[in-house]
Amino acid sequence: MQQLTVNHRTTYRYRKPVQFGVHRLMFRPRDSHDLRVLDAVIAIEPNAKLRWIFDVFGNSVAIAEFEGPSDTLVLESRIEIERHQAADLNLAIEPYARTIPFSYPVRETADLGRTIERHYSDPERLVTEWTRRYLQLQNGGTDTERFLLSVTSGIKEQFSYEVRHEPGVQDPVETLQKQSGTCRDYALFMMEVVRSVGLAARFVSGYLYDPALDGDESETVGAGATHAWVQVYLPGAGWREFDPTNGQVGGQNLVPVAVAREPAQAIPVSGTFTGDASDLIDMSVEVSVRAAGLLRAVA
Repeated sequence: MQQLTVNHRTTYRYRKPVQFGVHRLMFRPRDSHDLRVLDAVIAIEPNAKLRWIFDVFGNSVAIAEFEGPSDTLVLESRIEIERHQAADLNLAIEPYARTIPFSYPVRETADLGRTIERHYSDPERLVTEWTRRYLQLQNGGTDTERFLLSVTSGIKEQFSYEVRHEPGVQDPVETLQKQSGTCRDYALFMMEVVRSVGLAARFVSGYLYDPALDGDESETVGAGATHAWVQVYLPGAGWREFDPTNGQVGGQNLVPVAVAREPAQAIPVSGTFTGDASDLIDMSVEVSVRAAGLLRAVA
């Protein structure tokens, strides 16, 4: 087992005191069979009342209601988690789904719903044509696992990673044309790629642990801020993690906080303030994910 400590601080500065509307905060990681939240603390300036809900996707959301105006808004989260490293990265896909195309069972199709559908226009079929290079037909189909591995590594190898603090994501066609983007742009692009061949995909927002911060060798990209990647639903294997920013399969260094059908549903901080748009001076985000120490597995 391994313990990680996540510190996430978001700061907004304004030219004059403003009144804040209700804010939705997604900071708490999703508990799972390989990740357990040991402690979670949120500190907010100015004072705010917090209540907790689960959204439609089962994400833990803190609702903040503020008591008074301020020229500064500071949202700080400190989380300690315990995670079990996955020993087996074998996708264990059901035989009928080991080649593309395949159909999901009827009992699952209704629940997967719109995660199978493409959400963005591709009038010139640019994303579709990019995808076709990874469809190596053999005996009437393409190996599902090989396709996903190739797409994940292909995005990392062909596109240039960039840092962009402005909110929002690029249209997948724009990402392809620019051959560059942020982690959230990569995630959205990969979602549209795999959806184009009938696979269910969803967007994941969370944190990324870079072993280099604790003295280990690493070529990890995207640490120091919130991170985004993709989950693909594979019969027999379930929802599996793919990080196209780093060309990685599996969630060994990923800490999922929110899953959603599209990026706008997984924003870490969202809310309003009363005032002019020009009142906002700037916004900064600081994220640190560090190992608290390795623990012996208990039999």
